[in-house]
Amino acid sequence: MLERFFCEEEGQTLVEYGLLISLIALVVITALTVMGRKIRAGFSTAANSITTTT
Repeated sequence: MLERFFCEEEGQTLVEYGLLISLIALVVITALTVMGRKIRAGFSTAANSITTTT
């Protein structure tokens, strides 16, 4: 019974999937944060150029 418990790998793969999902979420959040700042800067530039030309 104990031998089967220690040889079972379902818990191990579950932890690996959890770590993988956490890493993917971290990359996505980081990418969205960086892109969000660049998009905000682009819209600010466009808004400033519109208000100065009118």
